[in-house]
Amino acid sequence: MPTMELRAYFDILRRRGWIPLLLAGLTLALTLAVQRPWQPRPPAYALGLSFSVGVQPRDPAGAYDYDGYYTALASEYLIDDFAEIVKGSEFAAAVSARLADQGIVVPPGVIQGSTQTGSLHRILQVTVYSGDAEQARAIAAAVTATLTADAHLFMPRLLAGQGAVYLIHRGEAAALGPSLRQRLDLPLRVLLALLAGLAIAFLLEYLDDSLRTRDQVQALGLSVLGEIPRK
Repeated sequence: MPTMELRAYFDILRRRGWIPLLLAGLTLALTLAVQRPWQPRPPAYALGLSFSVGVQPRDPAGAYDYDGYYTALASEYLIDDFAEIVKGSEFAAAVSARLADQGIVVPPGVIQGSTQTGSLHRILQVTVYSGDAEQARAIAAAVTATLTADAHLFMPRLLAGQGAVYLIHRGEAAALGPSLRQRLDLPLRVLLALLAGLAIAFLLEYLDDSLRTRDQVQALGLSVLGEIPRK
C-alpha cells in the first residue's frame, strides 16, 4: 500500500509539477528584478562605544551605607535607563546640536535611525551605523561628548553632583558586509514559493473529481472493462 501511495504522489507531481516550478521561477525573476544583487551595494559602517555609569554614594553622618550595595544597584539601573535615553528624540536633538556647532549637519531623525543601544554585564553599549565612515566617527564623538558631559541633564535627580558617565571603549568604524538575512533572502523566497506551489498542486488534486487511473475507478467499487493506454 505505501508503494501505491508514493506512486500516486509522483503521478500528481508529474501532472501538476509545473505549478510549483512556475511559482518559484516567477518569485526568482521578480526578486532579481527588484533587488538586483549583481549591483554593488552602498557601503555601510558600524562603530561601537561602551560606557559605564558611576554614582558617588551619599555618606550621611552616622548612617550605614550597606558597603555600597545601593550605589552599585543604582549604577546598574542607570545603565538600563540610559539605554532608553540614547534612543530618544531629546538625546538625538542634543547630539545633532553638538554636531551643528562643528559645522556637521545631521538631523536628529538620522541620528535616531543610525544609533542602537544595549547593555551587557552592566555596561552600556552604543553602536552607530552610517554609510560614511567619517560621519560614523563624528556621530560617535558627539554621542560620547553628550553622554560624558551632559548626562546630568537627562537624569538630574541621580547624576547631578554625584555621578557621571565614563567612556571605557571606543571602536573603529568597521565596514559591514551583507547580513545573514540578506544572504538568505533570495533562496528562502524561492523555497517558500516552491512549497506554496506544492501545496496548491495537491489542493487542486484534492478538489479534482476526475478519474484517471484503474485504482481510482476500483476504489469506487466499479469494475474496469478496459483501459486506454497513455501511448
